[in-house]
Amino acid sequence: MRWKGRRISTNVEDRRGGAGAKAGGISILGLVVAFVAWKFFGVDPQQAYQATKQVTSQSQPAETRGLENPTPEQQEAMDFVGTVLADTEDTWSQVFQQQLNAQYVAPKLVMFNGIVDSGCGTAQSAMGPFYCPSDQKVYIDTAFFKDMRQQMGISGEQNSTELSRQDQAGDFAQAYVVAHEVGHHLQTLLGISAQVQKARVQSSEVQGNQLSVRQELQADCFAGIWAHHNQQRTQFLEQGDIEEAMDAAHKIGDDYLQKRATGQVVPDSFTHGSSQQRMKWFETGLKSGNINDCDTFNQAI
Repeated sequence: MRWKGRRISTNVEDRRGGAGAKAGGISILGLVVAFVAWKFFGVDPQQAYQATKQVTSQSQPAETRGLENPTPEQQEAMDFVGTVLADTEDTWSQVFQQQLNAQYVAPKLVMFNGIVDSGCGTAQSAMGPFYCPSDQKVYIDTAFFKDMRQQMGISGEQNSTELSRQDQAGDFAQAYVVAHEVGHHLQTLLGISAQVQKARVQSSEVQGNQLSVRQELQADCFAGIWAHHNQQRTQFLEQGDIEEAMDAAHKIGDDYLQKRATGQVVPDSFTHGSSQQRMKWFETGLKSGNINDCDTFNQAI
């Protein structure tokens, strides 16, 4: 993926130099339960970190700050995320104007280490990247990218120079993750998230999970739209990038994660969609580039 030399967003908040909350009253068991519930059993991420918020109710806020002397690798991670975020800003500003005759309002993106306070409660890195509609911010612990490289089977035996190169680290798969979370921001702007939340309150658990799946698949489709238009604008894709993103989509499918964790698959517990569904909807957005083709709520998924 070609990303260097383009604009870097000013909407990135660097909180990597200090924790977002002191761990004071955190129950280790509570954190583990929240993580396992989200990662392997399909519990809504909102519920997971709200549960964490409850077990950290005794936590005291701590000052957050950026890294004073970032290593080259840390600085490159910041530049990479900032460039991808800028690409989403430029792409969605154009798409909103052309397809919706509306103005796009970009989210903030918070980079943190370990634990962070958000408008949705206290969150930890084990929960993975997430979007909080309450403060309209995307939260990413860049340690997640290291975990993602290992999840995708990219060797951890590279030397430090190799590890510092984003093109050796599944860079487009990482960009896809950022674009997916920004997709949730689009759902907030378009009023979709509020409608889903209202419908879930009135639904059974299984029905609520199905709504969550459709919401997540739409965010995958939006990520595909971003890639479609960003390619037209910047010609940033290289050979193997699309396969890389499809592999990432496959490995974060609910069925893949459940099978790996427990040896069995429980479709009614899915909250993000199967591997096949996630790949399908990313590819739909990638080929189409049209927001209307991402209506996962009124189409067979």
